[in-house]
Amino acid sequence: AALAIDDPGDPRLADYRGVPDPELARTRGVFVAEGRLVVGRLLTSRFTARSVMVTPAAFDALAADLEGRPCLPVFVVPQDVMNTVAGFNIHRGCLAIGERPALSTWQDVARVRSCGSLDSPAPALVALERVGNADNVGATFRAAAAFGAAGVLLDPTCADPLYRKAIRTSMGASLHMPFAADVPWADALGGLRRDGWAVVGLTPDAAAAPARDVLTAVGGKPVVLVLG
Repeated sequence: AALAIDDPGDPRLADYRGVPDPELARTRGVFVAEGRLVVGRLLTSRFTARSVMVTPAAFDALAADLEGRPCLPVFVVPQDVMNTVAGFNIHRGCLAIGERPALSTWQDVARVRSCGSLDSPAPALVALERVGNADNVGATFRAAAAFGAAGVLLDPTCADPLYRKAIRTSMGASLHMPFAADVPWADALGGLRRDGWAVVGLTPDAAAAPARDVLTAVGGKPVVLVLG
């Protein structure tokens, strides 16, 4: 339902206050999606959208994505109201609030192996260690999606894949790619090896074996690519 609001103090906009603060959204149990493309991907993802805040121009651009969602609050606001509420200039004119689900485990993500057909290529997971920059996490999700990875595992030191900047850089891939965060590597990598996964560490060291040769040598096993 489209609702016109011109008061930045309106309590219905409370979820959008303090957008630049990533911890504020996490404590509320939500995340922020920014931009028309990303908000459109949120609306077709496994996550529940709580509301959308748009300028009139962005509302027109998102009309097709919003069609058939009469129960989703859509707050249509002037640009200056959006900037005041969010705390900075939202030049894309479009934000949405998604609800954080219960965290998946690495076992949940690894179960994708049993979902493929015998004719499908062996699945691959990407494991991230100590990637604290949100843009780098988002870029990894985007690349993982482009190359058909089955999911992403992140250790406790990695940036939140549902932080606004990570989602934006991933072009919404982190909303569609299965992932598990806060993964304990000792348990996860050991468990994956026992389950038949080949664990391959990536390095820029020129003396290391080429990735193509290593992946050929694993003989069709599902692969976990570890990088950080």
